Amino acid sequence: MLTRLLITTLRPYRRLLAAVVLAQLVGTLASLYLPGLNADIVDKGIATGDTGYIMRIGGWMLAVTAVQIAGSIVAVYFGARAAMAAGRDLRASVFRRVGQFSGREVAQFGAPSLITRSTNDVQQVQMLIVMSCTMLVAAPIMCVGGIIMALRTDFGLSWLMLVSVPALVTGIGLVIRRMIPGFRLMQVRIDTVNQVLREQIAGIRVVRAFVREPYEVERFGDANYDLSMVALRVGRLMTLIFPIVMVVLNASSVAVLWFGAARVESGQIQIGALTAFLNYLLQILMSVMMATFTLIMVPRAAACAERITEVLDTESSVVPPAVPVTELTEHGTLELRGAEFQYPGAEEPVLRDLSFRAEAGQTTAIIGSTGAGKSTLLSLVPRLFDVTAGAVLVDGADVRELDMDLLWSKVGLVPQKPYLFSGTVASNLRYGNPDATDEDLWHFLDIAQARDFVAAMPGGLDAPVSQGGTNLSGGQRQRLAIARALVRSPEIYLFDDSFSALDLGTDARLRAALRTVTGEAAVVIVAQRVSTIVDADQIVVLDDGAIVGIGRHDELLDTCPTYVEIVESQLTAEAVA
Repeated sequence: MLTRLLITTLRPYRRLLAAVVLAQLVGTLASLYLPGLNADIVDKGIATGDTGYIMRIGGWMLAVTAVQIAGSIVAVYFGARAAMAAGRDLRASVFRRVGQFSGREVAQFGAPSLITRSTNDVQQVQMLIVMSCTMLVAAPIMCVGGIIMALRTDFGLSWLMLVSVPALVTGIGLVIRRMIPGFRLMQVRIDTVNQVLREQIAGIRVVRAFVREPYEVERFGDANYDLSMVALRVGRLMTLIFPIVMVVLNASSVAVLWFGAARVESGQIQIGALTAFLNYLLQILMSVMMATFTLIMVPRAAACAERITEVLDTESSVVPPAVPVTELTEHGTLELRGAEFQYPGAEEPVLRDLSFRAEAGQTTAIIGSTGAGKSTLLSLVPRLFDVTAGAVLVDGADVRELDMDLLWSKVGLVPQKPYLFSGTVASNLRYGNPDATDEDLWHFLDIAQARDFVAAMPGGLDAPVSQGGTNLSGGQRQRLAIARALVRSPEIYLFDDSFSALDLGTDARLRAALRTVTGEAAVVIVAQRVSTIVDADQIVVLDDGAIVGIGRHDELLDTCPTYVEIVESQLTAEAVA
């Protein structure tokens, strides 16, 4: 997964990576050249007392060092650019894919996990790219070059490399092998911490209302403890790497000096050459160590890449049509024909065999007990979910065959939980229509019964709105969400229990004002209160996912026992009639 993801992500930046490899090659070759120059100074300058030779070679070493530094700087610069660009593209890809998900896929992954995958997981892959460009690319060049130069310097001591390098690789490899499961588990623990924290922040009012702060603190503490234990276990393994590296490096240095001293004494090698060989061996081991430090990140990056790829490879269950319908024969109509919906893995459908038609200029109400599938039914219209059987038609065309932008332009949805974005009142209302004027906004605020409280806010339309609209009451958020849908001026209005936070007077005034702007549109209202839908042209009664009655209020009181039960649970049938 990691290799495939890196190849796909880094393909547009081949030139930058080529520049990194070239710069690392130049810098590494310069680094390999220095021990040989140092050996010449010792053997040909210091041993003979030739100061001029020492100065010339010393100056040459300074020039080579400057080339090495320049190569390293260029490699780090281009490597960082490639890594940051790849991280940006990867985050954008995850964001676009999540934006295409239906409610089914979002529920499958969960919001906390999707946030972690698009932030922390991408960051881990990005860090691996940075480390690879700055260290991993240079490591094989230095290792191979060091071996060649060491063999040229003294073949008799080369057997030490056959002991030192495998010992270092084996020791570090065993540690990394044990770290891989820990890195995978760490990402899962991060998901859990994010989930708990997100729930606590979103539900802080409920937590305080039920005085559950100690319980929530304990719950977060448990999630945090689980993450810290995994991180500590991985950290303890990681701490073994540096001692292993130092033991092998120091033991190798002692071995070179021990066996090299005998060869110097016998005249098989000079002191400068022995010093160069030692430097080459250390460079080889250092290259292995650099590669190892980078490879330490591979297990965690691989786990993150699997999670990112899982998101990118997941296709939305709501698929755009291959040949979308763009020409419609009707205006402002909604029809369900034998519609059925079943969640994946569920034993029974949530909705089954739903058939009714909502006409332009009419108000269709949907009522039923909690869990009857009312909100799910509305979600089928804008294709937040797709039916598993039957069809949903908008303006005479199956929504699965309609152009997605065309479908969404015809539907104005006010969800059960109205969500406002951080910004201003105006910016939230213009989500419905970016070209709406201030006069348009005030007009629709009037209809939504929101003018008074918006006018009273400092700044009016420019008054700040916090994320989620938390600086507003529930009723204010609902009215702004309704105004946002009105600004869109769609052909079909979907109100998902959007009047529940309003008092009866505001509810009645709002519904009366709606008739002035929805005369040519189909209005579908999901409601719990009978008083909200008593004047509807058509009431659809749901029970356990099926339609048990369709008609006007008076008709249903005579023909639908379920509707009568709902009415009597709120007030007497005579009072409503």
